[in-house]
Amino acid sequence: MLNLKPIALVLGTVICAVGFLLFIPMLTEIIYKTESWQAYAVPILLYLIVGGSLVIINKNIELKISIKEAFIITVLSWILLAILCAVPFVYTQSGLDIVDAFFESMSGITTTGATILQNLDELPKGILIWRSLLQWLGGIGIVVIALFILPFLRIGGMQLFHLEGDDPYEKFLPKISSVISKIFIIYVSLTFILFGLYFVNGMSIFDAITHSFTTISTGGFSTHNNSFAFFDNQSILIIAIIFMILGSLPFLVIAQTSFNNLFATFKDHQVRIFLIILLLSIFIIYFFAQKYLEGNSFSKIITISFNTISIISGTGYVSTNFENWGNYASVLFLILMFIGGCAGSTTGGLKVFRFQILFKYIFLHLKRMLKPHAVIATHFNGKKVKESTYESVMSFFFIYIFTFAMSALLLSFSGMDFLTCFSAAASAISNVGPGLGSVIGPEGNYSSLTDYSKIILVFTMFLGRLEMLTILILFLPSFWKD
Repeated sequence: MLNLKPIALVLGTVICAVGFLLFIPMLTEIIYKTESWQAYAVPILLYLIVGGSLVIINKNIELKISIKEAFIITVLSWILLAILCAVPFVYTQSGLDIVDAFFESMSGITTTGATILQNLDELPKGILIWRSLLQWLGGIGIVVIALFILPFLRIGGMQLFHLEGDDPYEKFLPKISSVISKIFIIYVSLTFILFGLYFVNGMSIFDAITHSFTTISTGGFSTHNNSFAFFDNQSILIIAIIFMILGSLPFLVIAQTSFNNLFATFKDHQVRIFLIILLLSIFIIYFFAQKYLEGNSFSKIITISFNTISIISGTGYVSTNFENWGNYASVLFLILMFIGGCAGSTTGGLKVFRFQILFKYIFLHLKRMLKPHAVIATHFNGKKVKESTYESVMSFFFIYIFTFAMSALLLSFSGMDFLTCFSAAASAISNVGPGLGSVIGPEGNYSSLTDYSKIILVFTMFLGRLEMLTILILFLPSFWKD
């Protein structure tokens, strides 16, 4: 039977957390001496009262979570976060209605980076830091879910990253807490280092804070309409490249890497493949696109590298209009959207390891055709890959592509052109942000879309971020049966 008390406790904690976090944009508005700070007071009070009540009522319960409850908590927490975090966008000077506010909020916590807001340079500082903070929290949030929820639930092959074999969830909670603490320290430390580097290389304190949040989380929200083109600084681009790559790597592997062996991270199979894909993509795009760029070879490499890693990591920053680089670049960028970064990182997309497992399965199948009776085992990072893992990955691929196709089809009913529909669906499900074309491309945003299209994209972003099966399983009648 479903136990509602642990669910209520977790949701109450989430509500309280949002209430406390709202003090940050409120204090920002006070520092910059605007009256917008008053818009945060009521939500803060309401969230702390409601969330605090739920925590107090359920604080003495034993936190035992079943698989069913883990699914429900994961999905409800994310939906609740999007709703609660949308409120400031409605009641401040951002001027968004309910649909637009929910879109911006969901885009933030899913680290998609698709934005409704225009005239970013003129918006209140509080709302700018709030949307950046959402992405920072969404980044660490998805790392936790990817490492400690999805492997436990055996979603899309993530069981390969299970910490404790088949032990019950509650038995390895202490270990999970320890690893989460270590990952959080790394995440915060990288954010502080990035802030310092941005600041000493020319960003203002405010820009350095907000962009350190959205870079390490591979979120992509900027405080300027021109994104990183605003800064016109190669040093800043190089710093962003390094930290977008770090955000694309598995945080568990980084956490397990000792300071005495900093290169141990690169022993991970998916890290090596990710870096190979990235370098090969940069080479190909440079070959076709360098003629469209001005400056010396080094500046061209930096520009191409920045925008390429921005796409494959799902960050969505732009430093130039890459649509002017020709069709080859646009097609490759679409492919990179789907690939994404490593499992256990802040990135979106299908993830590199799933492509590795897919190719392993193809080769395994070919070997079995030649030797039908042979016992052939395949491994990933030293672990034997089970048949159930292959099935999980194959199922995920099918559902991912099907969801993308349905999203694009539904978007087409709004009257969008093919390129906008296709790239919007790809960008949303891969949590990238910018699409292709004049409407949602590098120089556009999502403000001109219909409410219908925005709702479709919100749901697509949500599905892509929580790896679809986590959500879709809730629609099975058998899930709700004892």
